[in-house]
Amino acid sequence: MDKARDTALKALYETDVRGAYSNLALKKLLADKELDSRDRAFITELVYGTITRKITLDWVISRFSKIQLRKLSNLVLEILRMGAYQILFLDKVPPSAACNTSVELAKNHAKQSAGFVNAVLRNIARSKERILTDSDFDAMPVTERLSVKYSFPEYLVQEWITAFGEDFTEELLKSLLDRPDFSVRVNTLKTSRDAVAEELKKYGIDSVPGHFVPEALYLENVSDISGLDVFTEGKITVQDESSMLVTKVLDPKPGERILDACAAPGGKTTHMAQLMNNSGHIDAWDIHEHKISLIEDNARRLGISIISAVRKDALRIWEDVFDTYDRVLVDAPCSGTGIIRRKPDIKWKRKKEDFNNLIEIQKKILYNSCRYVKPGGILVYSTCSLDVRENEKVIEWFLQENGNFRPEPMDEYLPETLRARNGVSEGMLRLYPHIDGTDGFFIARLKREK
Repeated sequence: MDKARDTALKALYETDVRGAYSNLALKKLLADKELDSRDRAFITELVYGTITRKITLDWVISRFSKIQLRKLSNLVLEILRMGAYQILFLDKVPPSAACNTSVELAKNHAKQSAGFVNAVLRNIARSKERILTDSDFDAMPVTERLSVKYSFPEYLVQEWITAFGEDFTEELLKSLLDRPDFSVRVNTLKTSRDAVAEELKKYGIDSVPGHFVPEALYLENVSDISGLDVFTEGKITVQDESSMLVTKVLDPKPGERILDACAAPGGKTTHMAQLMNNSGHIDAWDIHEHKISLIEDNARRLGISIISAVRKDALRIWEDVFDTYDRVLVDAPCSGTGIIRRKPDIKWKRKKEDFNNLIEIQKKILYNSCRYVKPGGILVYSTCSLDVRENEKVIEWFLQENGNFRPEPMDEYLPETLRARNGVSEGMLRLYPHIDGTDGFFIARLKREK
């Protein structure tokens, strides 16, 4: 039995059929001590790649299968998807190996379908050079074409075409198929970026400075740093640069009292404390009890003592802290479309009807949280969503409802490369994977006047 491919199949089944999150399913299965580092890397590639390309793979399989996909068992379909992914997108895997190992998986898990799996995949392999050519898509309407080519639900494609235009949407979709760079934040309370870069070299890990934030580093040829001393000693923490920019825009100062209203797992919270030189006070709220320990663990590892993490629901009004905080961050629950590169199953778990509910939650949390800001204080709203409805439209609504807040230009809090970006002078910033190399993010800075 091919241990790596069998493990990947189990992860796909857990994700697609049982509804698990791919990152959690993988984490559990990759703990198997029989797997070496090469196996783990290959499994991760198979799982994320197959999930990421699911619509494309199903479209290809349907062209070579005499049986409709909806009539196939879940296991057989996952085996076909994984085999087709290797044939079409993994150049280092010979098509014959992809076919043979897929047939072995079928024999082990769905014996009666082994011949069918073999026939479908060998036909795909024989047609590999002409599959997915532009001519395959030319006759399709634009929304369907982009959906199939880049493996995104049609409703999302249509929404983004309406918001951004066809060409921009295609570049965005293309970028969301790529695995993101591995970004960490250097904990300047303990060390410097240059010192960390030198220490990483001892592990054979090269790094390059971030694009926008001085304390950011991008690590090369690494996927997990949790076992490294430089991590366990709290010198670095994993965080995307887009997320770091949220804290930069908030601009927390030493000695201030700050609220992070939706804080878990604490990346932005601990970054605030870092910029405050661990002086002042930060209240970190989250609705989930088990996530409070994540915030506390992160703070402890990083040597931070000014964070008070408590279970509180930001959807409730907390009158005891009205007009209390110098600055409030609302990193709101959202669709997560900006982090699809990291969590590709978001594309399939998030439904069209989810957005209206999320928008109402975002509005309510923002409306509640603004009451906690002192007169003259700052409110920052952020999401890892690419959707206009969760971002600009929410801010537009908020300003109509709250005349004592105004957008504040944020150029002085941003690196020069971002200062001329559309919206910055109106207190709003968008980040895109295909333009900035970061996660997709939205940030708005608002000031309370009275």
